[in-house]
Amino acid sequence: MKRGLSIGKAFQYLILAVGAIVAILPILVVFIGSFKSNNEFLTTGVLSLPKSLDFSNYKTAFVSGQMLTGFKNTLIIFGISMVGKLLLGSMFAYVMSRFDFKLKKPIMALFMLAMLIPGITSQVATFQIIEGIGLFNTIWSVILLNLGTDVISIYVFLQYLDEIPVSLDESAFLDGANYFGIFWRIILPNLKAPIVTMLIISGVGVYNDFYNPFLYMPDRNLKVISTALFAFKGPYGTNWPVILAGVIIVILPILIVFLALQKYIYNGVAGSVK
Repeated sequence: MKRGLSIGKAFQYLILAVGAIVAILPILVVFIGSFKSNNEFLTTGVLSLPKSLDFSNYKTAFVSGQMLTGFKNTLIIFGISMVGKLLLGSMFAYVMSRFDFKLKKPIMALFMLAMLIPGITSQVATFQIIEGIGLFNTIWSVILLNLGTDVISIYVFLQYLDEIPVSLDESAFLDGANYFGIFWRIILPNLKAPIVTMLIISGVGVYNDFYNPFLYMPDRNLKVISTALFAFKGPYGTNWPVILAGVIIVILPILIVFLALQKYIYNGVAGSVK
């Protein structure tokens, strides 16, 4: 029995080690390559350490690639989109959890149906709507598209709301609080873990989004991180170290945020399936 358990444990750790290597190796290749000169990158192995650290690649990527403009626009889109997305999602989940009405089940069914329809199939109609309301080639076009509440966030919020006693709502109601007061003062403060969880899960998608900014914000002054990185394919199409330096610059912010909030993310995911 002990031998079986030890073999099982060894196999588990082997799988974890292989998974970690598969995940880390590409990032390591990008990181090492970003410090090499173009000639050194083309003539040495991908894992060969650079002879000297060449930070000029990062300077070129940041300045010539308009990364500062990309970060500014991405931060605006990310901030407004996530605040709106989380508020709408938590409010919707609060209504679906605490109130009973005739259209409750059909509304949830429509959300599920919307998940099954590929987003690309509605792009012509979406583009016409955005252009019709005058938001094309503005930052608000992408923000409006990001404000749609996804079903995953609704279910995560619903799972946590089921753990918040309804008696708290009733006590606050007896003390004179209205439904908005109950939500802001009681419900929302108790949703910190799922909010942080969805901030990362949905936020990574908003941060990395390339299709919507590329389609709805073609103006070169409206670049975001993803479209700024895509622009390297032209003037720096053969200068891989500069492109890799741009990739590292893009990765760092979201990596730092994830490492800082990982405790809350794990708690949020664990709490959603209790």
